[in-house]
Amino acid sequence: MSATKLQTRKIRAHLRGGKKHPKGQVKADINVTPLVDVVLVLLIIFMVVTPMIAGGVHVELPRTENHSKKPDDGKDIIFSVTADKRLYASGQPIELKRIPGYIEEQKRRYPEKTVFLKGDHKATYGAVRDVMEAIHKTGIEDVMLGTEEIKTTKSEH
Repeated sequence: MSATKLQTRKIRAHLRGGKKHPKGQVKADINVTPLVDVVLVLLIIFMVVTPMIAGGVHVELPRTENHSKKPDDGKDIIFSVTADKRLYASGQPIELKRIPGYIEEQKRRYPEKTVFLKGDHKATYGAVRDVMEAIHKTGIEDVMLGTEEIKTTKSEH
């Protein structure tokens, strides 16, 4: 037997922990590589999909040119006013008179939360103003209003 074959057998025996496995016997060790691959793929999918999930109810937001983008970090109390004047707080229906209590409860639990108001572009000014007045009653001065950016294409000359 050559020296390299002998050396290879010694290395294999050392890696097996000195145990000899007869040929044809099934090895009882667990191969975790496929599990790690699946977990990493799921993690990547989760990381890509999570920012796309916006809180609140879908409304057609007014379009503006000077749109400041703010990612949904989960630290907002989101109020949505639909075109037919229905009101939602973080995706759940709410009555106008319950807004101050809801905000106070959320602020008590999470003091760093801010208020974000999404009003459908077909909703009346009065419906959105009523929600803003109810929010103002809780002492919150800074309310972010949701808008969508107008996509302009610049042609080169």
